[in-house]
Amino acid sequence: MLSQTDLARASIYFQYYLNRALAKVGLGNEYLEHLDVWREYMKLGMTTWGEDSKTMNTRSDCHAWGASPNIEFFRIVLGIDSDAPGFGKVKIVPHLGTLNKACGEMPHPSGTIRAGYERKGKKWLVKIELPQAVGGFLVWEGKEYQLREGENQFNF
Repeated sequence: MLSQTDLARASIYFQYYLNRALAKVGLGNEYLEHLDVWREYMKLGMTTWGEDSKTMNTRSDCHAWGASPNIEFFRIVLGIDSDAPGFGKVKIVPHLGTLNKACGEMPHPSGTIRAGYERKGKKWLVKIELPQAVGGFLVWEGKEYQLREGENQFNF
């Protein structure tokens, strides 16, 4: 679908759904390659995301539809997502693409979730910190690893 030239390109609004679909079918590592419209906005000097990805006019509507990277960097790249009602459990499935290092933190009802990934040669150092009384799991190369409250560290 992404390589078809005879299909209409997803609007900036629909990019959100396209990106979620990529992650769902195992193509989340391609996410960073599909941010061209946002890169173009930055080249135009826009400080907020517009609604219209077709005209690339310099008027910024500051529309929430175009702001999906604000959450998708956490959800797709860092892989942080809820795995139970009320975010009672956490599921972390990172899609780092060609990055060698990524880290960030996300607010959670019980505190803060921190995720950090760093490639050291051919190995990865992964640190995940969960708030008190929150558990979950990390998926790394198709295998699940239990996460407990506090700091969890892995070498892959």
